[in-house]
Formats: sequence, C-alpha cells, structure tokens
Amino acid sequence: MGKVAKSPWIMHYDASSCNGCDIEVLACLTPVYDAERFGVINCGDPFQADILLITGGVNKQNAPIVKQLYDQMAEPKVVCAIGVCACTGGIFKECYNILGGVDTVIPVDVYIPGCAARPQAILDGVVKAVGIFQQKADEMDKNKKMKPAPQAAPVEEKAEEAAEPVVQAAEPVAEAAEAVEEKAVEAGKEVVAND
Repeated sequence: MGKVAKSPWIMHYDASSCNGCDIEVLACLTPVYDAERFGVINCGDPFQADILLITGGVNKQNAPIVKQLYDQMAEPKVVCAIGVCACTGGIFKECYNILGGVDTVIPVDVYIPGCAARPQAILDGVVKAVGIFQQKADEMDKNKKMKPAPQAAPVEEKAEEAAEPVVQAAEPVAEAAEAVEEKAVEAGKEVVAND
C-alpha cells in the first residue's frame, strides 16, 4: 500500500450471513486489530463510503438493496466480499433463494475467503482495497486532467443569437410606432422623440 491521499471510509453490510464473518469484521474495527491504523474510517452512510465490505450471500430479497447501496456510493468505490458466502454463495449456494456471491449483483474488487474469514485476512483485504481505491482515484484525476475543456462559442456569436429574437419582436413595434408618428404629424400634433 502506497501513500494514500485521502482516508477512505468503509461501510459494512450483512447480506445474509450466519454472522460469523460479521463478528470478525467488527473485531477488525475494534482496538484489538485496529483497522483504522491503515487509514480507513468506519461509517454507516453509503453516500460517504468509499469501500463497501459485504458479508453473506446475496438472496432475492436483498439483491436490490445491495445494488442500491453500491449505486449510492460515489466514484471511485471499492467492494470487498468477505467470507466464502459473499465470494461464491458458500454452503447456502444451493438454496432456492440464494443468487450466489456478491458479484452476481455488483462488481467485486477484493475477495476474502474463509468460513469465517480470519481478522488477519480481512485486514489484508482492507489494505488491498485501500490500494485499489487510491489507484482508481489517481486514474480519475488523470482522466480529468487529460479531458479537454469544452470550447465555448465566442461571446459575439452568443450575443447575436440571443439578440435575434428580440430584434425580430421589435420590428413590428417599430413599424407601429412609425405609423402612429405619421398619423400624429398629419393631425398636426407634436411628436416627442423616443430615443
């Protein structure tokens, strides 16, 4: 893991696990294993999260929720499938309601197998996720710098385009004003210049 420009925020979601992997994820976030020493911060809001840790297999009921959580995260984002159930569906793979691992619904960047996944493996996966997050962030910055700025039309062209409808609308008014002025002169009335 190289130098990280931003402390990525991680969010944990339990898709449908037996809670064995959840306990190990929570152990990683406590002072015993202290995942925060690697520069991550735990959060509970997908709008703020950069790294999504998912445990358990994806079933028919939670598939839309997993997709929604992923869609709510801003780019760049990284997904870690923790435990054999999140990686492949695990022992529940043959169940009628299990669709499989997390990658059946959203893209996964880091697979951390185990039943339950060991805290050391989870920490290793988080470190890999931080590195992937930084690579994605650097790539996004590079693409932003390489993309040319859209060329603005010259101000004169825009002004002419904007003024054209006004000029067209003013022509009948000017003709009407001239007609009124001619009638006023014929009637011997004084006309005030409207300049």
